[in-house]
Amino acid sequence: MSAVVDTAPAASADERAARAPWVLTAPALMLFVGVLVIPLTMTVMLSFHDWGQYKGIEPVFILKNWREIATDPYYAEMFWRTFRIALLTTLITAVFGAPEAYILNRMSGRWKSFFLLVILGPLLISVVARTLGWALLFGGNNGLVNKLLMSLGLIGTPLRFMFTETGMVVALAHVMMPFMVLSVWAALQRLDPQIENAALSLGASAPTIIRRIVLPQIVPGVLSGAIIVFSLSASAFATPAIIGGRRLKVAATLAYDEFLNTLNWPLGAAVAILLLVALVLIVVGSNALIERRYAEAFR
Repeated sequence: MSAVVDTAPAASADERAARAPWVLTAPALMLFVGVLVIPLTMTVMLSFHDWGQYKGIEPVFILKNWREIATDPYYAEMFWRTFRIALLTTLITAVFGAPEAYILNRMSGRWKSFFLLVILGPLLISVVARTLGWALLFGGNNGLVNKLLMSLGLIGTPLRFMFTETGMVVALAHVMMPFMVLSVWAALQRLDPQIENAALSLGASAPTIIRRIVLPQIVPGVLSGAIIVFSLSASAFATPAIIGGRRLKVAATLAYDEFLNTLNWPLGAAVAILLLVALVLIVVGSNALIERRYAEAFR
């Protein structure tokens, strides 16, 4: 009898310990379901509804919106433009961000803190404000960018930046650069500077050190930053809307116009869901590549 009495409190304690993780995660799980799962489910359901200019939204199950996206070349070109701009932005941030992160990693003391603040500074400013600044710099034929390029003799006639893919890529690269720099810089924290010094003492040249020691360490960081930059660039709205205007649309601006201008919510929902699915597939595939790269780099 006493054995039963003695083991009952222990069993109760084990049950409480088993329930504790679920109790602690319940608020976060409810928030996740409320602000993400339910809205996404409603958006998916909305994409299969019908819409008419005079009848509005009809809650019937049809594939008209998805069929229109799949068969109309306009949407194929729009999605191709979206991913093309995101890819070019990612390449530019990788080319300029990786060396910047390496230089930042080699700095010490106050200079590192100062330049880290300079890199993080743009993140403290609204994306809209930064994009409007680029719009003023581009400014047509009389913009500061064209004046600078012409004064340096790099161009003979003004270039067109506003309402072009070039202008969108330049503005997005500036907005996304901190994410690439921070990702590469975090990867470089694993690199011991004494390894480079040892290679120098053994007669290795600077290009050899970069190729054999530094690059294998920063590639995982570049890939991580590329995922972040590509995802944010492909889903960006403010910068394409301001620099690209109404004629040069990407997926985010098209979904916005369908929701708020034409009021075709089902078609806008289909565009948004297709963009989300495409980005999830790209991120999952890239993440698998990064995991293999990390395993090779730190084996």
